[in-house]
Amino acid sequence: MRGISAVSEQLPNHCWPVDKIAELEQTLCRTNDGSPYQLMWQAGEALQRLIWTVYAQTRHCLILCGTGNNGGDGFVLAYLLHQAGVSVTVVEARLRNERPAEASRAKALWDDVAPHAALSPDDPWPTNIDLIIDALYGIGLRQPPGTESQRLMDLVNRHPAPVLAVDIPSGLNAQTGQPLGTVIQATSTLTFITLKPGLLTGKGRAYSGKLWVADLGLSHLLPHLSPPIECLTAQNLPQWLPQRQASAHKGDMGKVVVIGGAEGTAGAIRLSGEAALRSGAGLVRILTHRSNIWPLLAARPELMVAELTTESLEEAIDWADVIAIGPGMGQSDWAKNALKHVKLSKKPMVWDADALNLLAIEPDKRQNRVLTPHPGEAARLLGISVAEVEADRLTAADQLVDRFGGVAILKGSGTIIAEGSVSTSIAYVGNPGMASGGMGDVLTGVVTAFLGQGLEQVEAARAAVVAHGHAADLVAKDRGMRGMLALDVIEKLKISVNPLQDNDEYHDKKNLYSY
Repeated sequence: MRGISAVSEQLPNHCWPVDKIAELEQTLCRTNDGSPYQLMWQAGEALQRLIWTVYAQTRHCLILCGTGNNGGDGFVLAYLLHQAGVSVTVVEARLRNERPAEASRAKALWDDVAPHAALSPDDPWPTNIDLIIDALYGIGLRQPPGTESQRLMDLVNRHPAPVLAVDIPSGLNAQTGQPLGTVIQATSTLTFITLKPGLLTGKGRAYSGKLWVADLGLSHLLPHLSPPIECLTAQNLPQWLPQRQASAHKGDMGKVVVIGGAEGTAGAIRLSGEAALRSGAGLVRILTHRSNIWPLLAARPELMVAELTTESLEEAIDWADVIAIGPGMGQSDWAKNALKHVKLSKKPMVWDADALNLLAIEPDKRQNRVLTPHPGEAARLLGISVAEVEADRLTAADQLVDRFGGVAILKGSGTIIAEGSVSTSIAYVGNPGMASGGMGDVLTGVVTAFLGQGLEQVEAARAAVVAHGHAADLVAKDRGMRGMLALDVIEKLKISVNPLQDNDEYHDKKNLYSY
């Protein structure tokens, strides 16, 4: 098989559903005149290369080998480390099914150099382990591991040594990112050929640690295939956000109206409006409760603020290029009347917060709209529980588009952007510091601003999610995650929405945080 398996922390933009990966591997082997065993061998070499790079002090490595091809990768690694002079202890799971041919061949390779060296799951472990390799279960796991395996996984999670997961942490659903019972908590994960959705969304980021990818020498073939799912990172921002023309003026940058802010909720609407300004909107008009007008003008005089009435709303809708509605709006008759008028417009719009809650009560379907629900709002829209949304976030996002049209942004760890006619996207940006009030209001403003600057709906949604999450990563890099505020993220937007500027903070290409 041609090519050297490159190991990279810079993630590719391709991601494939788990039920398509076996077919993808077969296609790549046929195209590249290779075999599944060659892929297994290159996986072992890639693992060894990562160990030399990240865990170079390893003197004694314990490898948990399952009975499938993931275990085969582990046996190849065991052989390579042994040949390099590293002490290796293999813990071999008991067979319940016949071992695949490639994995049997890899086990025979190890048995030839270390006969009778493998431990059974009941044997005690050595005390001087520097690194644990998780090669128990791969992407084919569909149900909770057996009791014996879960006991092994608990031992791993209690052990102080770092853990390197092979392809995916054992016990994690590779499609949804949800735990299937006990999951091994990896320090690092090296995944092969392409990203798996479960590593990017749901609980996947919490279990996979630092994420690395090895292309197994096949990167030259992947661009010719169309990935059903795209992985978005900050490196995508320049394609959406070019530098402005020297002759640009505020009228070119979009006239935005943001509607919301019931009495006592000026904060939400201020965050959306200010985020729109920081994301490059030319003019931002706020329609809100009259009690919010002077506080908003005092806090951010660049906003144009007026009382929300039927007359002001009709005039603003006629004036605006883009409409956003919902932040802090409530569900009173005042809010319902505003939404009724907005529904009549054919202009691009963003619905968030209480606009989504009212949509759940009175559903409709339209294509000129971006929806921005968190899992609770998505559950109300779909008539299911939050747990059901989180159990399969990709499916939930697709269902939102099927039912309500337009573009759906399902927020959370690994935010998903879905639109019926293009590939679904997962954004690998952001961090747990964003678990505080007002972050969704900021995202609404960013999406609205990008729509006003001429991006198509799905591109505006993708760019906004990535810019928003990247800005939060910059905050975390400077100040840490705990105590992060929505206004802190707005401050960093001026960096993330200018990706072509010569700025050291932007050009840090490393994943700032994996969690």
